[in-house]
Amino acid sequence: MCGRYASTRRDDELADQYRVDQILGEAPGPSWNVAPTDPVRIVLERVEDERPQRQLRTVRWGLVPSWAKDPGVGARMINARIETVTEKPAFRKAAARRRAIVPMDGYFEWQKTPARKVPYFLTAADGAQHGLAAAGLYELWPDPSRPADDPARWLWTVTVITRSATDALGHIHDRTPLLLPPALWDEWLDLGTTSTDDVRSLLDAVPEPHLLPREVGPAVGNVRNNGPELVAPAG
Repeated sequence: MCGRYASTRRDDELADQYRVDQILGEAPGPSWNVAPTDPVRIVLERVEDERPQRQLRTVRWGLVPSWAKDPGVGARMINARIETVTEKPAFRKAAARRRAIVPMDGYFEWQKTPARKVPYFLTAADGAQHGLAAAGLYELWPDPSRPADDPARWLWTVTVITRSATDALGHIHDRTPLLLPPALWDEWLDLGTTSTDDVRSLLDAVPEPHLLPREVGPAVGNVRNNGPELVAPAG
């Protein structure tokens, strides 16, 4: 699973990298320890003024389906498994129509050892300066306590798709985020792709990631800790 990550790039950097048309909402600010239910920036496309607009938006991490009775379910839906994302009721409509990119500097995983869980920070192994682009799905949940014409009625949330980890990552954790190469960003966000078969083909086309893991200190395990020291090598 992916349960913690770092996201420290400014809005202008993200907007330039992802060719964003609109920057919406207040930026959550840099974080070296993004945790479930935190506000996060995502990239998505929506039809505005009768044409697709690529947007940078702030949403809450942990998907809340539109039919959920309680938004608290989002804390349990921070990830969606690639194997079932086009089938499960909580994710299948979003997979067809509400796909997003979740920008990350890198993400954290914990390796189980006989003595303890060892935290690692995983980043792009090819020296890329622009971090990772995790495949995500977003949803809008209508708050029944607010009037229908209240803009604040809609809660925007996101989940990160995960896949089985292979190669050098498998010994750290058995799951990894589904990471999109730049060549697939436009296809992933394309509003014209709506059939389950086409989405499944797109998911299957994502190549295995090549990441560089480095051991970091245990402080990242506490969500109250934040700062660049969390991604520094242990020792």
